[in-house]
Amino acid sequence: MTATRQEELHEQPIGELLKQLATETTTLVRQELDLAKAEMREKAGKAGPGFGMIGAAGGVALLALGALTAFFVLALDGAVPNWLAALIVAIAYGAVATVLYMRGKERVDDAGSPAPRQTIETVKEDVEWAKHPTASAKR
Repeated sequence: MTATRQEELHEQPIGELLKQLATETTTLVRQELDLAKAEMREKAGKAGPGFGMIGAAGGVALLALGALTAFFVLALDGAVPNWLAALIVAIAYGAVATVLYMRGKERVDDAGSPAPRQTIETVKEDVEWAKHPTASAKR
């Protein structure tokens, strides 16, 4: 803080300083909330497609289970071409489900933790400044 700014603050009445402090605190809290919202939107945008792929993997896995069920039914029937066809379909669906799951998990992992890290760091800095405003101003 410059010497001129400090002189201005010393000349202001306490009531005016408290009003200014309340206004600046309100502004700071609003900015931190806006930052948290923006950070959460960004993380949700990255993770959303991954969760969709995981859901699709579950749907395809259900199809694989249906094909596997058909395999068991046809295998009991004893018709080799039928059960072999059902087994091939089950394996193909299972492979698709595996690929969808792996790619979806990759996207979710890339998005990282849903916690707004940047906001947490700036709030910590604000708290530290509030505890020691003169020490922080010298930096």
